[in-house]
Amino acid sequence: MTKLCLHCRALKFQKEAPGMCCSNGKISLLPLTEPPEPLLTYVAGVTRESKQFLQHIRKYNSCFQMTSFGATNIVRYNNFMPTFKVQGQVYHQIGTLLPVSKEDPQFLQIYFMDNVEKEIDRRCAFTQLFGPRFQIRIGECKSDDFKLIIRADKTPSNEHERRFNASIAPEVAAVIVGTEITRRDIVISRRNQTKQRIAETHRSYDTLQYPILFPRGEDGYHLELYQTHPVTSAATTKKVSCMDFYAYRIMIRVEQSNHILNCRHVFQQFIVDMYAKVESERLNYIRYNQSKLRVEDYIHLRDAIANDGTIGNIGQTVILPASYTGSPRHMQEYAQDSLTYVRRYGRPDLFITFTCNPSWCEFKYLLLRGQQPSDRHDLTARVFKQKLIRKRGLPHAHILIWLVEKIVPTQIDDIITAELPNAEEDPELFEIVKKKSHGPCGGHNPQSPCMKDGKCTKKYPRQLLQETQTGGDGYPLYRRRKPDDGGYTTTIKINNVDFEVDNRWIVPYSPILSKSFNAHINVESCNSVKSIKYICKYVNKGSEMGIFGIANPNAPVNEIEQFHSNGTLY
Repeated sequence: MTKLCLHCRALKFQKEAPGMCCSNGKISLLPLTEPPEPLLTYVAGVTRESKQFLQHIRKYNSCFQMTSFGATNIVRYNNFMPTFKVQGQVYHQIGTLLPVSKEDPQFLQIYFMDNVEKEIDRRCAFTQLFGPRFQIRIGECKSDDFKLIIRADKTPSNEHERRFNASIAPEVAAVIVGTEITRRDIVISRRNQTKQRIAETHRSYDTLQYPILFPRGEDGYHLELYQTHPVTSAATTKKVSCMDFYAYRIMIRVEQSNHILNCRHVFQQFIVDMYAKVESERLNYIRYNQSKLRVEDYIHLRDAIANDGTIGNIGQTVILPASYTGSPRHMQEYAQDSLTYVRRYGRPDLFITFTCNPSWCEFKYLLLRGQQPSDRHDLTARVFKQKLIRKRGLPHAHILIWLVEKIVPTQIDDIITAELPNAEEDPELFEIVKKKSHGPCGGHNPQSPCMKDGKCTKKYPRQLLQETQTGGDGYPLYRRRKPDDGGYTTTIKINNVDFEVDNRWIVPYSPILSKSFNAHINVESCNSVKSIKYICKYVNKGSEMGIFGIANPNAPVNEIEQFHSNGTLY
């Protein structure tokens, strides 16, 4: 990163947009305060204790968090993928101050139980949210008919700011029940079986869930944040968006530490959680501004009403327009564009899958001590976008290429190969291909992610062939020579066991592209594929989705709800 923002001093790559960090000086947030000791040392990853802490940091965060994290589905894999991944809607819930009878205290309740006094004292001293006397008073109350209110707008307007400072003395305060409560306020009862869902725009939304990241209780995104004038620094009437707020928060800045970037698995969860909040804000805008979209003009909607719609549902359908990036309509337009190219220029020549390489030198210089690329998805997206500037910053990209001069079968071996290169003639290419060979899977590694019902879904190991074969409905069968016929082999370790890799395990690639980008780039000749419509749809299929739930078949269509409930974030 060699580019420095003149407004907020954020470090950026040369090709990154000038306003991605602070909207060209319009966003100005207070810097995060360094966490107290020993937490600051623990997140640094230097000592043996801190390495152990970072390895289990999500569990430690769970011990102190006051709200429970939930999603429609939390995707878990068996060890091979450390990425935090969820499907559907993300939400936070908070329970009561005390647990119901015969239930153990959890989350916020632990802070108010006097039977674990030592643990409570340590946690209260750590977070400085509530004093021990307040906990005792909660336990002494005879009635459950009172509530604790955490205000969404912590400092009310038209009030003196010094009236709402945090207490510095161990004093006890009363909670006034008759105070007016807004929809976004958090109201916590003393004891019952209900759970309250926290509003995403509540300023304490982040702190209650991530005490390791915000041990001093810093405010998260809320609706009372306003942009500033880049020159005068005066507040304007335009509000800060959710995306701008968190883009500002996760930037690397000169002479300013940002400890949340050290927090590995908790940082992963935080990024997924906050992006879900950003997406929710965008979808809500579309949901409540359907009239501006003129949804009654959508041709498919008018056809549905004319054919099988009911009068009672007219006007209730919620449309997710093609202008929303990643929406079904948006991806459908891309697929239609691809088919337009097919009609004009014929079948595409090359189908390329470009995968991010965690060994790129950018990661080596930007990762913090002890970190892996899987710990910093913010860097992964930004670095990959520099390599493939026109894509959306995803870990991999699918690309269709039409060539002016079509590839004939005799030229395939000159462009695409599925063999190990000669390690002595081209050691650089040999190392790239060796690291990106498929598997091994099957009986050698039954736990490989490509395995399903005891078989490899990618059809490896492939058949060894002396010559490339074309003419079928599909990709060519590329030349894969035996070691006795001029092929090469190499040895890799799988589960601490040596395994010999030959050309049966090599994924087709282009030597020029692999060396140019130092990455695993799968290249296929697709001119012989008859199902070209499938390829165009596959390239533009969008993000992963999961469909589950119970629905009324006669209910009006809500495209935003369908997209929000089934999408995958990671």
